[in-house]
Amino acid sequence: MDLYNREIISYSISTSPTVEFTNQSLIEAIKKLPKEYNLMIHTDQGFHYQHKTWRKLLEENNIKQSMSRKVNCLDNSPMENFFGILKQEMYYGEEFETVEELKEAIEEYIKWYNEKRIKENVGGLSPVEYREKQSLAK
Repeated sequence: MDLYNREIISYSISTSPTVEFTNQSLIEAIKKLPKEYNLMIHTDQGFHYQHKTWRKLLEENNIKQSMSRKVNCLDNSPMENFFGILKQEMYYGEEFETVEELKEAIEEYIKWYNEKRIKENVGGLSPVEYREKQSLAK
């Protein structure tokens, strides 16, 4: 999630938490984000975010890591909030027959969230609309 406009930049969906799963999302985000920015990534203390391959990707791309202390989720709270909203708006009360069906529903939701769901903290626009409006204003 880009904290500038709350847009989901990249994501991975997996049935098991592997290092490859986490790294893939970071690799996709790196491809999309401008190199000239002073990027910082906020994570919890999961083993994925301490793994040498994760740290190497950060170092190679000049990205700083901010990691909350144990029992303190401040760095990861925007994503935890997003997951709560996702569960409320598309998951609870639904039944999915397969993992693939759930994956498709999550992908559709993220697309809708980024492109259509309005947010007060970005002027009543969707994250993408806000980013585009700001780009035109420059």
